[in-house]
Amino acid sequence: MVHVADANAVTALGPGADTLWEALLAGRSGLTPVRRFATDNYLCHQAGCIASLDPEPQTSRLDKLTEMLFDGIEPIPPETTLLTATTKGGIDQLERIVRGQETGRDRVLGHTIAEAMAARLGLKGPWNNINAACASAAVALALGAAHIQHGLVDSVLVCGLDLVSEFTFSGFAALKALSPDVCRPFDVAREGLVLGEGAAYVLLMSEKALRRTKRRSLGRLVGWGIASDAHHVTAPSRTGEGLVLAIRQALAGAALTAADVAAVNAHGTGSIYNDAMELAAFGQLFDRLPPLHSVKGATGHTMGACGTIETIVGLCSLKHQCLPPTAGLSTPEDKAKGCVAAEVQRFSGEYLLMTNSGFGGINAALILGREASI
Repeated sequence: MVHVADANAVTALGPGADTLWEALLAGRSGLTPVRRFATDNYLCHQAGCIASLDPEPQTSRLDKLTEMLFDGIEPIPPETTLLTATTKGGIDQLERIVRGQETGRDRVLGHTIAEAMAARLGLKGPWNNINAACASAAVALALGAAHIQHGLVDSVLVCGLDLVSEFTFSGFAALKALSPDVCRPFDVAREGLVLGEGAAYVLLMSEKALRRTKRRSLGRLVGWGIASDAHHVTAPSRTGEGLVLAIRQALAGAALTAADVAAVNAHGTGSIYNDAMELAAFGQLFDRLPPLHSVKGATGHTMGACGTIETIVGLCSLKHQCLPPTAGLSTPEDKAKGCVAAEVQRFSGEYLLMTNSGFGGINAALILGREASI
């Protein structure tokens, strides 16, 4: 059995997992006008930026974000495997290098981020970086859980992190993927996503390691699936076959059926085609859709970090047996009516499905289980 032994997050809603959960429950949004670069040439002018990262730090925004994330963390067993997950890594540093403002390249590539993080935390086990587009952290969690399930390791620290930068902003703008105003997941009037930044770690442990370290289980990762639909470089499949396959893998691994899923934390970017793809996939699996929501109307799309951030939200949802409001939602589209809401939704059950998808046709699904007494 794979347990979550510790977790924390930093998002535009503030530092800390409790802050994230309370802000989501209150329906607050962390989306604000972008201040760190000019947006005059773009249709979108807001993002889920962390205010304390707006001033140019002495080191890098990624270092500052990591420092905030691990502030006060309990010691982690040194033999723990580390998996970082990011789409752009130290993109802020790369931008400065391109502009001739900096020459060092120590935090640009993903593997250097993992190496530096392992050193910071005193970890002596293997480390690696996972880049699977916006499914990066979910894929890393699946790989970490599989390592524990197969007895290869006892503990895996998964850390997803990504920044809002002009490079990333302009890339999504070029794809015409950004909303001109707010992010409206599953809304009939949705027009695109709004970027966000953040970081979150999730410490996975076997039951043996949990007992040995005298930690409490915050929840379980009971099933996972990863699949590619190979449909298009950036566009999701219209039928959702890749996501369907990933969810079926996750359910089979957990020895569950769709009827056992009490709630869904969807990828829900607010883009026209992503949300339609998810609803098409869910429609093939559920006789009746359970309550579902998306956090991205509140946090923005945190790219490679969203899998770990949303795992924390999913575990809180299971603990409190409710889903936070879907921020930005006004009028749900037809296929989402009755299951997505702009207010808190209560549910009763042991398992929650979490989905993330990314460019390249990458799809990941995780099944989370309620906290267990050990």
